[in-house]
Amino acid sequence: MSNSSNNPASSRPMVGHTSFLAVCAAGALALAIAMGIGRFAFTPMLPLMVREGSLDLASGGWLAAANYAGYLAGAVTAARIALTPQQLGLAALGTIALTTAAMGWTSSVGLWLLLRFVAGVASAWALVSTSVWGLAWLARFERPAGAGMLYAGVGSGIALAGLWCWQAGVAGVRADTLWLQLGALALLLGGAVAVWMPRTSPVSAAAASARAEAGTGRADWSLVICYGVLGFGYILPATFLPVLARAVLDDPAVFGAAWPMFGAAAAISTWLASLLLRGVGRLRVLALCHLLMAVGCLLPVLHLSAGSVLAAALLVGGTFMVATMAGMQEARARVSDNPTAALGRMTAAFAIGQMAGPMLSSLLSTRSANDFTGLFIALAVGALALLASAAWLWRDRPTPSF
Repeated sequence: MSNSSNNPASSRPMVGHTSFLAVCAAGALALAIAMGIGRFAFTPMLPLMVREGSLDLASGGWLAAANYAGYLAGAVTAARIALTPQQLGLAALGTIALTTAAMGWTSSVGLWLLLRFVAGVASAWALVSTSVWGLAWLARFERPAGAGMLYAGVGSGIALAGLWCWQAGVAGVRADTLWLQLGALALLLGGAVAVWMPRTSPVSAAAASARAEAGTGRADWSLVICYGVLGFGYILPATFLPVLARAVLDDPAVFGAAWPMFGAAAAISTWLASLLLRGVGRLRVLALCHLLMAVGCLLPVLHLSAGSVLAAALLVGGTFMVATMAGMQEARARVSDNPTAALGRMTAAFAIGQMAGPMLSSLLSTRSANDFTGLFIALAVGALALLASAAWLWRDRPTPSF
């Protein structure tokens, strides 16, 4: 008994009735639903819908932009809703399941725009709320490296939805049926989140001391702007990689693999980053991610091939969640008195960047004879913006290690 009480590490795996693994599992599943289905299920669905003739590439860009507009609205409003982070998260997950299934109930582009907007709102609520309660509990367990497990949920959700759509495309399943299946999957996984999610917020002397030391400042705007550039830079490959893969070879068994690989790279990257980058400053991590992502954006522009699309999937998929995790941790470390508002500002900047990417691509595509001309120009602009933000982040003041 005495040895256990004198060893702080022995109490870390469980606080009260809440375990470290339950927090990680609930948080990872919540992020898998929010991002893998609520945000990015449309990405592997787009080439299937284009193939069926229910959408063209320009309309797909506007549907993506509607989702990102909703994401912006959700980021701005998350801190203003009179619910606990856990309550807001569960409400958001239920909304995602409903709006995803509803995509299969109609063929109206107008209703699709509305549904994708609402799904975007709910996705932002889920990301912000899960980040608030998840990172708080990880700090309580004194296991900050657990963030790698938490945010691996995003890539895992992308990979799961991508594999689901890939196999459905090979089997010839229609898009409307596939939307219904994804909605049911979101509902099933959301039930597991409801079971494992802690219902309370962690409170400890260590947390109170950290709040006192951190003060009540705001995350500076250079960090917020660079986070917005991240949203702009990654969203074009994150939206159109399967479409680019389809342009190389119009076979669902081939082009459908691009998105699961993107998600797998995202899931693995957060685990590796939490293990290998512990001694590297968070801003340095962000700068390196922006640099590698810029290369991933440029490769299909310089030479469109199966190899360049694969490399882009690995480079962008393998960096965007590490950058997201580092940015969220940096913002929360700078502002601890109201983390929901701080993370909401970061997410709002991210959402603005995400809106600008597909909108720019769609506007350019409607003014060119070739659909890919506008997309390639937008990818090049995104790469240049990422290079500029990487240089800025590298020269910024040092921060605590990742």
